Amino acid sequence: MNKATRKQARKQAEQRGRRAETLAAWLLRLKGYKILDMRKQTPHGEIDIIALKGKVLAIVEVKRRPTLDKAQDALHNANLSRIEEAAYYYHDKRTRLGNKDIRFDAVYVMPGLRIKHVKDAWRGY
Repeated sequence: MNKATRKQARKQAEQRGRRAETLAAWLLRLKGYKILDMRKQTPHGEIDIIALKGKVLAIVEVKRRPTLDKAQDALHNANLSRIEEAAYYYHDKRTRLGNKDIRFDAVYVMPGLRIKHVKDAWRGY
């Protein structure tokens, strides 16, 4: 695969990822979550979706894969710890959030508009 082909493939993957995040945000809205931020950059990395429902600040990682198993397998420990650090950084910088419980969720998006929201998909350290 040449450089131009790799670049085009990466661009298409990025577009699919953005569409998956948009679908995930709409699903969360339908479930009563308020979307505070999407694709939030922090010094520790990016958080796909930050949503609020009641006293819970949901930090949501979105994975788009061909199957649910592959989507779940895409949550690697190194990525999870980076997301957790980003979440705590975000929470600490947003004093208006007050004392909210942080929960780490995942939204898996598969072909055919199959979407699965898993609350508390992993525990912070």
